[in-house]
Amino acid sequence: MEPTQPAILSFLHRVSKRAAFLEQFRSLTMRSSLFSRRTIRQGAISAVGSAKVKLLLGCCVLLTLIVLASRTAPYGGWNRYDVPPRGSSLPRKGYTLLINTWKRNDLLKQSISHYASCPGLDSIRIVWSEPNPPLKSLIKFLNHVIKVNSKDGREIELRFDINKEDSLNNRFKEIKDLKSDVVFSIDDDIIFPCATVEFAFSVWQSAPDAMVGFVPRIHWVDKLLFQNNGQDTYIYSGWWSVWWTGTYSMILSKAAFFHKKYLSMYTYEMPSSIREYVTKNRNCEDIAMSFLVANATGAPPIWVKGNIFEIGASGISSLGGHIERRSECVNHFVSEYGGMPLVPTSVKAVDSRYTWFW
Repeated sequence: MEPTQPAILSFLHRVSKRAAFLEQFRSLTMRSSLFSRRTIRQGAISAVGSAKVKLLLGCCVLLTLIVLASRTAPYGGWNRYDVPPRGSSLPRKGYTLLINTWKRNDLLKQSISHYASCPGLDSIRIVWSEPNPPLKSLIKFLNHVIKVNSKDGREIELRFDINKEDSLNNRFKEIKDLKSDVVFSIDDDIIFPCATVEFAFSVWQSAPDAMVGFVPRIHWVDKLLFQNNGQDTYIYSGWWSVWWTGTYSMILSKAAFFHKKYLSMYTYEMPSSIREYVTKNRNCEDIAMSFLVANATGAPPIWVKGNIFEIGASGISSLGGHIERRSECVNHFVSEYGGMPLVPTSVKAVDSRYTWFW
């Protein structure tokens, strides 16, 4: 029996509804699958991003620790000395510590005790200008600390150069029996780590005619006075001018390496009127030495970056009128030399082993 027309229509209607239902189910399934894929992908991207952020933060922390460690390495203490890089060797001839002191035996003991541990030190000469000779107890103590603190069984000679006259020129008197060709001129109230001293010594070895040290200063032409009288008049400027401009023309002898020949030149070849000026004014012997070296070489000094530990009270530089008196010295010495021998420069020697950004 053949199906009737209503039956056929009913059957087609049911088939159509099932097809629509299947199509809707498939659409929902595809959406769910797409949503799941997006969710998984976003989760993976989020996880990777989080890992990258953590890795970046970890690298920043590690880099900070490395920088801090590298910058503090040479300043861990006065007696610390870091061994030079493999392949280098300390010179057979070292340097003489030329230390100026005046009635501050406690500071002298502290300084000698420290510098005795520096491996490049050959001998110590103490410039003594006090009215009474050094006490035997002081000499005994210094010899003891030198023996205790010197490295590798080295024998470091200790000598007092006793002067009858109290003059700032005494610190640059010729010393005929020096063991080394170079002196490290130092005041008794400042200390540098041995690693810093040894680096400065290596810089001096590359330029043995230069003055190499840690305390730079600069001179300027006074443009206002020049406009008034048409002659060059100079101004002595301190550390802040050096820091601001990055330029210097002098290295103060309170912490400097220079060849021993300049002691002889200061004593016998420099105009005697300059030594008389220094004695009379009790100032500017360090500027006089800078003029002497610059006049002999026609070249600038070399500033070495170093960390300074000041162990004494403030000196004459903290007194009022200091810059004015130093400026007078500069102009007086210019007139003695017949011109300005100081050479400005912006070169600075930096030990890159201990400086991240150099």
